Amino acid sequence: MDQRIINLFDEYTHAPLSRRDFLDRLHQLAGGAALAAAALAVLEPGYAQAATVSIADDKLVEETVSWPGAAGTEMKGYLVHPKGKKKRGAVVVIHENRGLTPHIKDVTRRVAQAGYLALGVDALSVFGGTPANEDEGRTLIGKLDKQQNLENYLAGLRYLRQRPDSNGKTGCVGFCWGGALANSLAVHDAQLNAAVAYYGTQPPAPEAARIKAHLLLHYAGLDERVNAGKDAWEAALKAAGVHYEQYVYEGVNHAFNNDSSPARYNAEAAQLAWSRTLKLFKEQLG
Repeated sequence: MDQRIINLFDEYTHAPLSRRDFLDRLHQLAGGAALAAAALAVLEPGYAQAATVSIADDKLVEETVSWPGAAGTEMKGYLVHPKGKKKRGAVVVIHENRGLTPHIKDVTRRVAQAGYLALGVDALSVFGGTPANEDEGRTLIGKLDKQQNLENYLAGLRYLRQRPDSNGKTGCVGFCWGGALANSLAVHDAQLNAAVAYYGTQPPAPEAARIKAHLLLHYAGLDERVNAGKDAWEAALKAAGVHYEQYVYEGVNHAFNNDSSPARYNAEAAQLAWSRTLKLFKEQLG
């Protein structure tokens, strides 16, 4: 696909670009309505086709859980873990800028399948939960109070540590909007053991000195927007003596892990990044 079309879709999903404007520009780039429709079919998510861990997997237990958030809010999340009474490391899964979508629920099941307590937090709980319409989800994400949202995720980590089936060790993995938040959780939670950021923007450099967790940073080679802050953040991590690994997957786009979006998904990069993610969790969470 024309890289200009992929870049336009990235702008649409991350900037205040209306769907009408997006479609008008897509028609121009694609050269007509029929070609634009074909491009859109492989850009927008196909959740059912991309699910890799069945909801009916009889080796997993899944439930909706809640915990007190900031300012009296009730936070909700999708909790999945293997059957059995073993105490396990726990992982918060942080969604993209559309909310707790079926794709992120599938990622949550993948984490659980690897042997962990996995909690897919719904950041949009404060608005009644993630809507089915992705455009509505993006709009609501933009209305979240940044500090309150951070505190809600920190409360989610505390909730996991206090569960009787937790071994007390916690990690997080986030994608896009969630990748940025994974970096922030590492800054603001001294008890966090591991944080994995997939193509997430970086905190201010001075905040690196606060990090105690082991970091794993995944970047897409074609992702100019996020990568603009990559080198300064790495320099800050080095100066602060933070334990980190950083990988740039050349020739792939932002959201390369999202297998519900065929135009941007890259199986080779996604599988390699996931193997590195699970390796870190095994080393730090047990």
